[in-house]
Order: sequence, then C-alpha cells, then structure tokens
Amino acid sequence: MGATLPVIDVAALVDPTAHADARRSAASALVDAAERYGFFYAAGHGVDPALVGRMEALSRAFFALDEAQKLRIPMAAGGRAWRGYFPLGGELTSNRPDWKEGLYLGTELPPDHPRVRAGVILHGPNLWPPIDGLRETVLAYMAALERLGHALMGGIALGLGLPERWFGEHGTADPLILLRLFNYPSRPVPPGTGALWGVGEHTDYGMLTMLWQDDVGGLEVRTQEGWLAAPPIPGTFVCNIGDMLDRMTGGRLRSLPHRVGINTSGRDRLSIPLFFDPDFDTRIEPVPVAAAGADDSARRWDGANLQAFEGTYGEYVTAKVGKVFPDLKSAVLSIPPG
Repeated sequence: MGATLPVIDVAALVDPTAHADARRSAASALVDAAERYGFFYAAGHGVDPALVGRMEALSRAFFALDEAQKLRIPMAAGGRAWRGYFPLGGELTSNRPDWKEGLYLGTELPPDHPRVRAGVILHGPNLWPPIDGLRETVLAYMAALERLGHALMGGIALGLGLPERWFGEHGTADPLILLRLFNYPSRPVPPGTGALWGVGEHTDYGMLTMLWQDDVGGLEVRTQEGWLAAPPIPGTFVCNIGDMLDRMTGGRLRSLPHRVGINTSGRDRLSIPLFFDPDFDTRIEPVPVAAAGADDSARRWDGANLQAFEGTYGEYVTAKVGKVFPDLKSAVLSIPPG
C-alpha cells in the first residue's frame, strides 16, 4: 500500500476547554503533516454536517441551472470584487484553461465599506443567483470555516512553538476569506479547448485552504514520494498550506503543488474550497522560528523563488489572480475606483 495523507483529529484544537496535552498532541501532528506533505485531512472539526449538506445541495442546484441563467451573474459584473460565475474553460492555470466551471464568493461587504469605496480588489458584495437559501447558507458556512481556520492556525502556531494567537496577531485577526464552488463536468473536453486537467498543477496563494469534496474524487498532491491521491474521506476537510505560510516559515511548512484530473466518472464532481488568508494589507514577514528561507525555485512548480517575496499579501494575490483571469484583470483595472 502506498503513502497516504495523514488524518488528524483536530477536536482538541476546536474545543478551547480541551486538555493542554491533547491540544499539544494535535498541534504537533498538524506541523508534522505540514512539514512532510503540506496537506492533511481534518477530522473532528466540529462543522455541522447539516450545514455542509445544505451547501452541497444548493451548490448542485446552482450548477444545474442552464448556462444562460448562470451567466446572469458573470465575474465581469463583480468588478474589482472578483465575484461571480465563470463558464467551463473560463479560468486558466499556467495559461491553459481548466475543465471546470465555478462561482467565486467571499466575505460580504457593503458598498460603503472603506475598502469597497476605495476599489480594493477582492473586497465587495457577492453576486447571488436566484436560489432560495443559498445566500444564508454560504454566509453561515463561511463563518463556520473561518472559526475552524482560526483554530487550525492556532494549532499550527502551537506546533511551531509560538503563542497560539501568533498568526492572529500577525495578519489573520480579520482574514481575507474567499470561497469557491467548482463543478467538474463528466463529459468529454471538446477538441480545440486546450484543457488537459480539471485544474492544472498549482499551489494556493495564501495561508490555509479547507476543502470539502464530494465522493467522486480526483485531487492529487505532488509530494516527495511523487503524485499522491487525496480521495474523499467522509466527515473531513482536506487542508493544505498556502504560499504565504510557506514564506513565513522559510519553507519549513510546505505549499505543495496539487491538481485535479479530467472527470471521467460519469457523475459531475463538486468541490468547495475556502481560502483562509492574511488580511490584504499584511506585510509578509518570517515567523520567529522560521527556517533559513533558501532559494526554493528548483522545487516550485512555477520556478519562482517564493522565499524571495517581499511585500503585502494584497500585492502577491493581485498578481496571481490576474494570471488566472487575464481578460478580467484588464477590464477590472480599467474601471476607476469608487
């Protein structure tokens, strides 16, 4: 039997009344997994399964709409907030279209919020399709996973030998929360599209990703042992380290490439990742226990030296998102703020 990603019971981190020894044990397991794989399954996470079930059902209801209905809320209409629907092939990885469709969502901000008024990208209202209960369910789901994200980051801090609130005091007290609903259709890719993967090889940009996936599967992680399947495990979230946490720890915790194959299962595949990232204006600095931060371009999928990055998370993510939606970037950045 080959290697498998670790399954970690994080209940002691979610429960603030848990015994200190149980919290330290879970924290140590998180850091061990993040050092070796950059990925782990979180069990015992405390997120209401009924809420997850509603998210699944309503997400499937959205993707079941005909394309004309879904395109009533295109990402172009979301402007600088980068919210809305994109059709099959509408998102790029390494300049090649992915064979998936999706709905981009995030923290719901009113028009008079200072960052919305200032035209800061990734901040603003969501575009909601006419599906009863979707808005309320999405907002409740984001709140539940934000709480889980704080608990997991507290555990990672403990496992690194830092105070539990370290990340909260250095960029995640008010995290940038982005949610994606992705549908991978089980039908052939039309000739000429150029799509070779459901999602091509990539790393995530921010701090921590928490993924719910249905029972179709298809996620793979590139580890030191080679490509490793990350099949669905009921009652868990697949969690992975993003580029900024890799950078903050000098490469001690690994942001590893992952991909999703073309879906040939005969059933559409649903995937719901939530990205728990630093506040947009956070300047990314090494943690006190960071590794040396040597040039890591040789191991990076994109050949970039992540450890050389200096700047804010907003600067990093803006450059990345612009490569995923280059046409939208051109259109959005031509819109005057306000």
